[in-house]
Amino acid sequence: MELRDRFGRVATDLRVSVTDRCNLRCRYCIPHEPAAWFERRELLTFEEIARLVRILASQGVSSVTLTGGEPLLRRGLPDLVRMVVATPGIGDLSLTTNGTRLRELAAPLRAAGLRRATVSLDTLRPERFRAISQRDEHAAVLAGIAAARAAGLAPVKVNAVPLRGVNDDEFVDFAAWSRDTGIPVRFIEYMPLEAGPGEWSLEKVVPGREILAAVGRRFPLVPASGPEDPAPARAYRFADGAPGGIGVIMSVTEPFCRTCTRIRLTSDGKLTTCLYGPDETDLREPLRLGASDEEIAARVREAVLRKRRGGALEVFETRRPIPLVRTMHQIGG
Repeated sequence: MELRDRFGRVATDLRVSVTDRCNLRCRYCIPHEPAAWFERRELLTFEEIARLVRILASQGVSSVTLTGGEPLLRRGLPDLVRMVVATPGIGDLSLTTNGTRLRELAAPLRAAGLRRATVSLDTLRPERFRAISQRDEHAAVLAGIAAARAAGLAPVKVNAVPLRGVNDDEFVDFAAWSRDTGIPVRFIEYMPLEAGPGEWSLEKVVPGREILAAVGRRFPLVPASGPEDPAPARAYRFADGAPGGIGVIMSVTEPFCRTCTRIRLTSDGKLTTCLYGPDETDLREPLRLGASDEEIAARVREAVLRKRRGGALEVFETRRPIPLVRTMHQIGG
């Protein structure tokens, strides 16, 4: 069984948001206060998430990433990790986090079965971190990265979102840090997924090719992934053999919609097939009303068949943001 859409893409990667809450207020995600959070009763329980993962695994999903919001704010997350790891067919489980609580949770998560983690870190400068995230947590993130490596999570990667005129002077600094630490850094083009209208503009996007050129002038790069690699990041190694590496996710200037293998489960139980897509399929209600596994699987298959060619392509073609049903922290990073 596989989840194939009408464009021939097969969904194998599931991103599961366990909460919409976050303790940072990054300007490209939750720039304004107060943020409106889901009520506790609206969130899927761990048992409900585990059942949906099992159903999706029976349809060909093999990789799961736990996200938020900030997933480490969800109490008892190692319990969910144990449930997902034990699911037949799931061969890969990872975590995407802002890292602020990773120092205390890395070891329990590793013991529960988590193997790898990606940490968001948009700047190496503490004062700039405060300006971007509106919180003073830079030291906590670095400590979390160190704790993740000490706990045996591997690989630990860092994601950074460059913003024109904000942190677009740190590409070489990040590359040097990657070489020193051995931690790969991936730069994600700024996507129009923020909370407030008018926040995003194409002028604020730093193209991935510009990033590669800036890094390459100081540290020559060689490709570590081929042009047909379905992964969204284009990965590069340092030509001199130094550890670490650089990746770019060119989701605005060179969208990868044609090779997309992802679907998403929001923390309140909606299945989405595209970050920009207007369509949501409610799985929580049938789940709580006693639907069978096959009935839920049928809803998933129907949702995947409705998947459009890709919202990022529309952004690329029109150079304008798309009105969104949800913001990024509600969809899942």
